[in-house]
Amino acid sequence: MARKYSKAASKNVERAMKKRNKGTLRSGRSGKKVTSRMQAIAIGLSEARKEGKKVPKKSKKSSAKRSTKRSKTKRT
Repeated sequence: MARKYSKAASKNVERAMKKRNKGTLRSGRSGKKVTSRMQAIAIGLSEARKEGKKVPKKSKKSSAKRSTKRSKTKRT
């Protein structure tokens, strides 16, 4: 079975995880400290994508989840 991500992409994820564990990883837009493991992985993969490393495109499943979650919350 083929690798899903390149070795270089996994280095980006590893770097993001180390920054998270140290407490210095910040999210892009708001600048808040990242504490979630999944969010740290997503940041590492996103950086790898920007650098042109072998990473699959974002799944449509995850983006669909977010849109339904937003529509379910009641805004007043």
